[in-house]
Parts: sequence; structure tokens; C-alpha cells
Amino acid sequence: MTAVEAPNVENRDHPHHHHGWWWKTLLAGLGLWIVTIVVTAFTGNSNLVPTLILLGSFLVPFCVVLFAIERVTGSISTLQLILAFFVGGIFGVLGASLLEADLHESFWVYGLVGLIEEFVKVVLLLIFGWRTVPKTAKQGALLGATIGAGFAAFESAGYAFNAAITSRGIDLVSLLQTELVRAILAPVGHVMWTAILGAVIFGAAGGGRRFRWSWWILLTYACVSLLHAAWDSSADIASFVAVLFTGGALEQLQNGTLQQSTANQVEALATLLYVIGLAFVSAVGIVTLWLVLRHYRRVERAAVAQPAVLPGTITR
Repeated sequence: MTAVEAPNVENRDHPHHHHGWWWKTLLAGLGLWIVTIVVTAFTGNSNLVPTLILLGSFLVPFCVVLFAIERVTGSISTLQLILAFFVGGIFGVLGASLLEADLHESFWVYGLVGLIEEFVKVVLLLIFGWRTVPKTAKQGALLGATIGAGFAAFESAGYAFNAAITSRGIDLVSLLQTELVRAILAPVGHVMWTAILGAVIFGAAGGGRRFRWSWWILLTYACVSLLHAAWDSSADIASFVAVLFTGGALEQLQNGTLQQSTANQVEALATLLYVIGLAFVSAVGIVTLWLVLRHYRRVERAAVAQPAVLPGTITR
């Protein structure tokens, strides 16, 4: 009598794979966000502002979680991903805030912020992924994207709150602009950087049950932190370059005044350069993640293709 083998948890797919709930939720949430905007503007009810902040800040990041839920395999559960999103996001912003409390404005502040925030997310990634099997690059990228999404959601809520509260009362337009921009950029910010780190950290484990050290992990951490710093400093760099390349702007600033026409030119050029800078950093991140996943996919396929027996061994 042949014994029935127990299902292998490492290769078992979840029953909710590939139903497209992430984009369905995105469309439904976008509709709710628009309805909430209309009702808030029509009624002037400030009690709806928290709803706007939470809905606008969490919609896109939570859809990233749904995207991950539909694609994970192995021992990662839906509950684990949701906990990684909420708990990881909360501890991520708290840890980063504590470590960044003593930072002062300087040339190096963006680099330090990048190193600190990516370090906090790496620690959370290791904690939530400790018992995950198998540890593959794809699993690490999905878990990393989930933790990065949680960080982005809570951070965006803070930025939206600060944008809404002014000395003149609640600035609804500023709130909505902040939420819209951060929602569009969320998948190529914290989500992308932590996904890259997760792919390399888990990929180095070679599909096993334990993490393994690799110098590629340290190099990836440095590169991701650099991308983070470049992203955060894009506005300042764009403004500096715009002043240099706008005729007469530098001389006017040295004299203590900047003419309105020149200021408009500087602002227009700075905005263009800022968008180009973010697009470049995003492109670098997307290509990097694609290359990392492709590399480890080839490694995994090569490992599977290796013969299970030694040459010369007689099998029946």
C-alpha cells in the first residue's frame, strides 16, 4: 500500500491567487476617495478630514499588499502579510523617527535618513521573514514590498496631516495634492527599495530555511540607501541646478532680490528637473529589481536542473 504524501507547504499555492483583487480594490477605493472629497467640499464637515487622510494614504499601499497576497507561495500567510503591513509600518516610522530625532540639516542629512530608514526596514524584514520557507528572491521581494508599503502608508498619512493643518484652518487642496502625489509615487518609493532588499536577502538563502550572509546584501543596502537619498534630495538638487542654469538668477540672489519673472523661470525649470530626477531614480529602481529577480530565477532554475544523483551511480 502506497503511503499518501503530505502536501509540501513550501510549494503549495494559496487558494486566492490571481483574482485581481488589488486592482479592483484600487478602482473601488478611488471612487470612494472621490466621493469623500465631494461630500467634504460640499458640506465643509471637518470630521471627514481623517477619512480623507486615511483613505488617500492607505489605498495604494494596501493594494500593494493585496498584490503580494495573490502571488505568495510557501509558508507566508495572508495574516502574516497584513501584520507585516500594519505592524511593520508602525514600527518602521516609529523607529526611523527615534533614530532621526537628533539629525540636523546638513549636506549629509539625506544620506543618513536613507541609511536609517532602510536599516529599520531590513530589521523588520528579517523578523517577519525568519520562519518563511522557502526563502526565495520572489518571496523576499513580496514581503519587502509589503513592509515598504506599510512604511509608506503611515508616512504619507503624516505628510497629509501636516499639509492639511495651516494657520488659516484646514487646507483641503494642499491635503489632496499631497495625497495624490504620494499615492502615485508610492510603488516606486519605499515599496520598490524594500522589495529590492528583500529579493537579495532572501535570494542569498538559496531557497533554504535559514538566512545566509552575502556581501551582495551589504552592497544592495548601500545602493538602496543611495537611491533613497537621491529621491529625498531631488527637490533641493533640482532647485539648485535651476538657479545655476537660469540666466541672471544667481546674480539676483547674491544681491538679495529675485525678480518675479526670474523666479517663475526658476520654478518652472526646477519642477521639470524634479520630475526628471524622480523618473530617473524610479527607472533605476525598477531595472534593478528586475535584474535581481531575473538573476535569482536563473540560479533557482539551475539548481533544479542539476542531476539528483552522482555520475556513474546506477539507478533503477
